[in-house]
Amino acid sequence: MIRLRSYLGGQWRDGEGEGNTLVDPATEEVVASTSTKGLDLRGALAHARDVGGPTLRAMTYAERGKLLKAMTDALQAAREPLIDASVLNAGTTRGDAKFDVDGAIGTLAYYARLGETLGDRKITVEGEGEQLTRSKRFWGHHVCVPRRGVAVHVNAFNFPAWGLAEKAAVALLAGVPVVSKPATSTALTAYRLVETLTEAKVLPPGVLHLVCGGAGDLLEHLGPQDCLAFTGSGDTGAWMRSLRSVTHRSVRVNVEADSLNAVVLGPDVEPGSDTWQVFVRDTVREITQKTGQKCTAARRIFVPAAQLDAVIEALSEGLSQIAFGHPARDDVRMGPVASAQQHRDVKEGIEALVAAGAKVVYRAESSPIGVPEGRSRLLRAAHAAARRRAARRRDRARA
Repeated sequence: MIRLRSYLGGQWRDGEGEGNTLVDPATEEVVASTSTKGLDLRGALAHARDVGGPTLRAMTYAERGKLLKAMTDALQAAREPLIDASVLNAGTTRGDAKFDVDGAIGTLAYYARLGETLGDRKITVEGEGEQLTRSKRFWGHHVCVPRRGVAVHVNAFNFPAWGLAEKAAVALLAGVPVVSKPATSTALTAYRLVETLTEAKVLPPGVLHLVCGGAGDLLEHLGPQDCLAFTGSGDTGAWMRSLRSVTHRSVRVNVEADSLNAVVLGPDVEPGSDTWQVFVRDTVREITQKTGQKCTAARRIFVPAAQLDAVIEALSEGLSQIAFGHPARDDVRMGPVASAQQHRDVKEGIEALVAAGAKVVYRAESSPIGVPEGRSRLLRAAHAAARRRAARRRDRARA
């Protein structure tokens, strides 16, 4: 079993006790454990502010862009192991895993290019100056400068790589160090990502920290120059907004929560038309890609009453073509949901809708495609890689 540690203050640190376990969602086999008990999270925030912050603020946008480019290159070189980690711990098919990992790499690359465009300056002046009073002596400019705090990112379970990168890229380019807290249940990919960056030695001291496991007292120590970004449920977002550090110390909070996206079919769309085919194809994809676990997934489908039977028939036919089962198989297009809790939530949601009068119009007739021959290859490879990395760390410590 792999032990996931946290990267704090420039060191990999392990928490006390067994902590939380991470599983392969397809088999429920334990693949890793992690704990933050006893870790100095307050000290990690201080290290980010006192070491990472001055380092980033001393850089120009172009230099920060070069940092992001180095991160991009390191992750591109480690793309396959990152994809394997996603398949192993997040229940994603290879195609869905690439969606996450390539999204992370592409986002870092975009902001690296933006840094190059912004050039050799450390601040940004927005727009033209404005005369503020009748006298031209009072003139104003909006000037953007880095905050002198740390950006804490609490990320969702569904995009452990992309979620980390899309938040971190913006903060690092703006000159603000990052503490990233991935969802524990699927943290293996984020752990591998940060491990890749540290081994490639592309990170200046203090600019990126990783918390694997529970958040502990991390959020209690945020101050007025810090900011908090969260992706997840609306209930958790509301709790974060009520934290004393937020209400009493004016910590800035950004919450992305509870997407409720709809697909709407117009009354003038004829069955069999080109628009109809696009509607059916895209709706099936939005239901099944990443097993529906993404912010843009279709939660509701609105159709004219006159088209209801035809829509049910067409979507049922499309869904019947989706092979579901163990995500490591090449012939599977939809894997399991990411955790037992997600599975319970889905079942309870369906039961509540049926109790309220909803009708189940499609249920898969076939059984899930099972564990592929040699499935344990991924798990053995992950453990072997972990042992090799541990050996390299011991060798460096002896040297």
